[in-house]
Amino acid sequence: MSTGIVSQEVNGRQEPTEAARDERHGRRRRVAVVGAGLVGSLAALNFARMGNDVDLYEYREDIRQALVVQGRSINLALSQRGRKALTAVGLEQEVLATAIPMRGRMLHDVRGNSSVVLYDPINKQCLYSVGRRQLNEVLLNACDKLPNIRCHFEHKLTSANLREGSMEFRNPAKEAVAAQADLIVGCDGAFSSVRQHLVRLPGFNYSQEYIETGYLELCIPSKSGDFQMPANYLHIWPRNTFMMIALPNQDKSFTVTLFMPFKVFASIQNQNDLLAFFKLHFRDALPLIGEQQLIKDFFKTRPQFLVSIKCRPYHYADKVLILGDAAHAMVPYYGQGMNAGMEDVTLLTDILAKQLPLDETLALFTESRWQDAFAICDLAMYNYVEMRDLTKRWTFRLRKWLDTLLFRLFPGWIPLYNSVSFSSMPYRQCIANRKWQDQLLKRISGATILTAIMAGGAIYAQRFL
Repeated sequence: MSTGIVSQEVNGRQEPTEAARDERHGRRRRVAVVGAGLVGSLAALNFARMGNDVDLYEYREDIRQALVVQGRSINLALSQRGRKALTAVGLEQEVLATAIPMRGRMLHDVRGNSSVVLYDPINKQCLYSVGRRQLNEVLLNACDKLPNIRCHFEHKLTSANLREGSMEFRNPAKEAVAAQADLIVGCDGAFSSVRQHLVRLPGFNYSQEYIETGYLELCIPSKSGDFQMPANYLHIWPRNTFMMIALPNQDKSFTVTLFMPFKVFASIQNQNDLLAFFKLHFRDALPLIGEQQLIKDFFKTRPQFLVSIKCRPYHYADKVLILGDAAHAMVPYYGQGMNAGMEDVTLLTDILAKQLPLDETLALFTESRWQDAFAICDLAMYNYVEMRDLTKRWTFRLRKWLDTLLFRLFPGWIPLYNSVSFSSMPYRQCIANRKWQDQLLKRISGATILTAIMAGGAIYAQRFL
């Protein structure tokens, strides 16, 4: 029976009482979230808001205290799926307040000329460039405000018994720390320790693919306190088999990412090779980066690998679940890695709200998600070809123009990029839409060509026969 008391004031905040949490969401569980990145901290927030006790573990130091964040791209493209997840925990406006809108792609050719292709000329929707660190800080600060979340930084998962829900971590003092949970949630990235334990269980399917392209990060600094290029675009230098992109940062700089086959990276042996390469392929970017800064940044580290990972199921019984890159790491060319991971949390929260037994909940999540996860991994691979090569072709511009025209005339005609980036349409449905659109356009173009041939034949017959 309900007591009628559903909330109480805790440190100036209204929090649901334990009885209210149990009444709304069933038994209060102890949840261990492994990985305090973007997806992990968001997952922790959602579990805690549903009344669970959450322990959030991260093997790195607290990103809010770190002087330098190593090994991760510093800015990301936030789109509709990520925004929806942030809205659900009341953080979207705080994030967007400092985000930089990107309204389209600015393409740079080898001669230094640039042109703009807008993402959405009809509804004026855009992507937002957000700093990874800043976004992670916002999420972790929100976690700190909930009394039922405990954060454990510099705790590396060293072993786990998934059947029993037991784990062992190594803390900063190199001591073994035992932990127990009703549910273990792995949000620990592409090289997930939690997933490594799942792989050992029968019935778990796993595949990974490293591509022959690596990436290296450079920087276009601000000048006189301002951007050196137009800020509200994703800048792309497409060069057939390789490309360079740049996203704006809050400090008026651009994070530049060079994507090239490893053999091309290997061909650049010294600073003369490097400068000659940039003068040939990226002549307009070179003075913006600066020769000395380019030499320093290019040779200070090796190109990083890119991997695409598919696996299923995402759960084991009612004990374990993996989300985000731990479940479906993808190459970064559609800008959906973070957004897809956050959408995992949205979907999981919706299923949890049905209050099914936990094993049924986790099984339903896997069944509802794996096909869409596979689909966006495939789309990310395809988009690299589009970005590095197809964007330069007149056929790409023609299809973009045609998609925009049909979208304006028939709102049900949603271009592929719009459906992926500016809607919550399941990824597999995005692909299905594109397929029927392609088939329809082929039929129309075939009929148009046939009509033109028949008309030409008729005119010929009237004149010469």
